[in-house]
Amino acid sequence: MRPGPGAAPRLSVVLATDTYETIRPVLTALERQRFTNQIEPVIVLPATARAGIRRAELTAFAPARVVAVDSILPLAAARAAGVRAASAPIVFIGETHTYAESGWDEALLAAFKERWSAIVPAIGNANPDGAASWAAYLSDYGTWGSHRPAGEMSDPLTYNTAYRRSVLLALGTELADALDAGNEALWPRLRALGYRAAFAPDARILHLNVGTFGSLLDEKFCAGLVIGMRRAAHWPWPRRILYLVASPLIPVVLLARVARGARRSIPPRLPFGTIPAMTLGAVAKTLGEVLGYAGVRLPSIEARLADIEVRKAQYAGRRAS
Repeated sequence: MRPGPGAAPRLSVVLATDTYETIRPVLTALERQRFTNQIEPVIVLPATARAGIRRAELTAFAPARVVAVDSILPLAAARAAGVRAASAPIVFIGETHTYAESGWDEALLAAFKERWSAIVPAIGNANPDGAASWAAYLSDYGTWGSHRPAGEMSDPLTYNTAYRRSVLLALGTELADALDAGNEALWPRLRALGYRAAFAPDARILHLNVGTFGSLLDEKFCAGLVIGMRRAAHWPWPRRILYLVASPLIPVVLLARVARGARRSIPPRLPFGTIPAMTLGAVAKTLGEVLGYAGVRLPSIEARLADIEVRKAQYAGRRAS
């Protein structure tokens, strides 16, 4: 039975975005859920873009919360602000390019009836027509496809994941730093506090991926360089040198990891060129990491990666319906 009007929010969806228009497809997908009026959109965007919010389009939801910030960069800080502003006990940290499938909310909330502190949904490919998209999807999210069995997991995601809000707030002033996936810090901290995560294959979302080879290489190189720069900031030189020496093996390790974790997400017929695209993407990411380990510092690269992240539809070739 669908809850009546005025019911308290059960699920907050945090969306850090450049403009309201960017997340309209995300909100449209959320409108198709069973408990729409118990879903609280938490929209984090620049103060200069606040006037573009169309309140009339949000009436199906619980009252939306709008968090105006000077800038959504870094994204982790913007998302942390959204978590703090949320009012529901469960918070889903979404993206501008992930779309909930029918029944997502019901399956997600049902999973929290167990002891879990966080739930990761199954992630599918929102634009499955091209090789670049499949290469990006399999490399980044294939491990969390719908064929993965339900239950406790050792490799939860940072984003596209639902948390008990109290768990995230327990991190206090460290929340923004922990939500920065490049720091690789969130789950080590949460596990140290005794928190556990599970996979819920019946809660499904679709992820929009870059759709051209150029965008794929751009994204992978930027991601690798950010990882390399972050690690170099706290790794001693001997460890960095070890990774530099072993760097020719990094693409092999990356591809082997994908083959092991994502094999069940591979469709019977992959678009021609997918495997070469994955290989080139792994090489591009490795090149970025190597430069970071070697001490290269390009502050603008994080803004470039954030632009690809926030405006993914512009790099995807087409928008998911």
